[in-house]
Amino acid sequence: MAVIQVTEDNFDEVVMKSEKPVLLDFYADWCGPCKMMSPVVEQIAEKYADSYVVGKVNVDEQPGLALRYQVMSIPMLVTMNLGMFAGKSVGVISEAEVLELLKKASALRDQKIES
Repeated sequence: MAVIQVTEDNFDEVVMKSEKPVLLDFYADWCGPCKMMSPVVEQIAEKYADSYVVGKVNVDEQPGLALRYQVMSIPMLVTMNLGMFAGKSVGVISEAEVLELLKKASALRDQKIES
């Protein structure tokens, strides 16, 4: 599955109602580190389409979402699960580190289901 462009209009459907853990990449077109992070995010979207939803949020076009998640620096990755915030990372990180964030988000789901 391709990376989904997340906006205020589709946020609830794509993120809050997702059956899978969600990775959100908060970025801007002018941001050099964001451009470095983009191929990693796209690889995860392709490789793990069965396990995760991957979305990108352009902070210049979606300032409300950036404010909602208190984005102060970009790139910022946020993981969500069951409509709840699960974790975040600021700056460029490796694919392995992104997958670790997503595993923690998945664990949150498992804990919630057991409760």
